[in-house]
Order: sequence, then structure tokens, then C-alpha cells
Amino acid sequence: MAEMTPRERVLAALQRQEPDRVPHFEWLVDRKVRDALLPGCRDYNEFAVRMGQDAVVVDLNFSKEALGDGRSLSGRYRSEWGYIGQKTEEEHGIEVESPIASLADFERYVPPDPLAPGRYAAVEKAIELYGDRCAVIVHLNDVFSLPRYLMGMENLLMAIVADPKLVQALVDMSVRINLAMARELVARGIEIVYTGDDYCSSRGPFMSPRHFRELFYEGLCRVMGGFKELGLLVIKHTDGNLWPILDMIVDSGIDCLDPIDPKGGMSIAEVKAKYGHRIAIKGNVDCADLLTFGSVEETIEATRQALREGMPGGGFILSSSNSIHSGVKPDNYAALVRTVREFGAYVG
Repeated sequence: MAEMTPRERVLAALQRQEPDRVPHFEWLVDRKVRDALLPGCRDYNEFAVRMGQDAVVVDLNFSKEALGDGRSLSGRYRSEWGYIGQKTEEEHGIEVESPIASLADFERYVPPDPLAPGRYAAVEKAIELYGDRCAVIVHLNDVFSLPRYLMGMENLLMAIVADPKLVQALVDMSVRINLAMARELVARGIEIVYTGDDYCSSRGPFMSPRHFRELFYEGLCRVMGGFKELGLLVIKHTDGNLWPILDMIVDSGIDCLDPIDPKGGMSIAEVKAKYGHRIAIKGNVDCADLLTFGSVEETIEATRQALREGMPGGGFILSSSNSIHSGVKPDNYAALVRTVREFGAYVG
């Protein structure tokens, strides 16, 4: 088989075809791992390209105002969405205060403008630098993350029972804003988006399947349907045990499911057997324990096992079970990359 470009390889896999070899990319590789493997990279995407990943991943530009000591992102910050975040040891923060507690708060709330100047600057730069070869994938949301940021997880979960009208209003807003941003991305030449909304823990969904269907599923179908009408391919990310709501997630119209979390009892072989005729699959080398505490030899075997389960018939992208966080051993991630190249080729 003729060698494909990284973009061609990813597109083929997302359309459930067999590319020349299994593509690989990660949503994030922490700076500590990047610096250990390829010191001197300006940012994650330069690292991804030099490391041989098949895609670069981009977020839209939303401002963050440093709070307290005034040093940008050294402590707390206010996001353009209005929630207050706390910087962590990882490269992403967590929300600690949220602006919406009631329907009255929602009615006063003004979300960021999808058309604000500079909103798509990082996307445009990634296309300029890498779009001639790599797949450029942009991070959007679907129906859970924005409500969570704007209410806080605990308050959102209580509102699912106590104030479903507020939850529905937040879901509708998330659908509307993300489709508006998707239209702008398509106008700039983007072909693939991923939504990073996590619905589940390792034990199961954060809400009952009935509540997921009543409050989130219709919005999920609308946002996925809107992405598809625009011609986008969609990778749906959510960790944890998805089995109780997985039929709904697949039925919403996604193209690919990520990351088939082994800590949540998810199996590439089982998911592929049940859904592989409908969706592509991305995952799932364990980053919680194996890549963090295991050996290079164990990493190689786990990567080969994921290839054995995911490769047949195509439609498979190999990655970690979430991302390459700061605790991952650099040698283990390097071994994963080498193993994909050595054992991930299709014949014919």
C-alpha cells in the first residue's frame, strides 16, 4: 500500500477504512514529558509533529484574566466564560467557582461571542503551519462541559433533579454556541472536531440513563447532527464506564469514540464487535497505571494488544486511554510510539 500523509491516514481511519498504518495522536502530552523526549519545542503541536503524530490538536482562543497576585495563570484566573479556574500541576486548570446557580442567573448571563476578533487565531496558525500534511483537529464541546463549567459539577448534578429547566437552557446554549463556532471552523477549512465532554466516572455515568436521555440526549443529537450537516467528522471523547448510555452516544451520530477507558471496564474488542460497523474507535493504552508505573516491556505488550484488537478491518486510531499527563514515564510514551510504527502497518 502506498504511504499516506498523516491527514489522509486519519481521515481514512475515521471513515472506518484501512489506511497504510494505524494513525496515532494524543489530545495532550504534558510539558514534562515533551521536554524529556524532545527539549526545545515551542508548543505541543511542534512536539506532536516532530514525534510523528498524525494530527495536531487546537483549542479556540478564549481569554483568561489572572486574579490575585497578577501573574498569569500562576494561581486563580477568570475565564472568558465567567467561571474562576485554578491552575494545577497539569497544563490545564479546574473550575472552582461558577457564575450560574439559578435560572435568573442564566437569563442575565452573556456568553462569549463566537465571532470575537482573534477567536480562531490558533486554528488559523495551525492550518498555516501544519495543514498541508497533518490532520488539524479542533476541540469543541457538546452538551455537558459548558453546563458543568457554568454551574460547577455538584450544582449541575443537583439541578438535573431539582431544576431541569435550567439544565435544558444550558444545554440549548451549548448546542447553539458550538454550532456557531463549527460553522466558522468549516469556513477556515477544518474537517475534524472532537468534543471533550466527559459524562462518566469509572463506575458509570454521572446521571441516570433516564436523565441523560431526558436532558442531554436530544441536544447531543442536535449538535452532532449540526456538525454532520456542515461536513465535519466528529470524535467523541468521554472517559469512564459508558456502557449504560453507549447506545445513545453512538446513535447521536458520532464518527469515532475515544478513549475506550480500560479503567471504566471498556474493551476495544467488545466495543468494536458491537459498534465497529458504525463508528471508528480510538484508544486505549492505560495512562492511569501502566504508562505511569509500568515498564517499557509492559507498554509494548499493551500497545500490541490494542493493535490486535483494534486494527482488523480498519477504523482504528491508537492512543493512550486519555492523554499523556505529567506522571507518564517518557520512555513508556516513546515505546508506545515506536510500537505503533513497528506493528501498526496494514498489508495489501
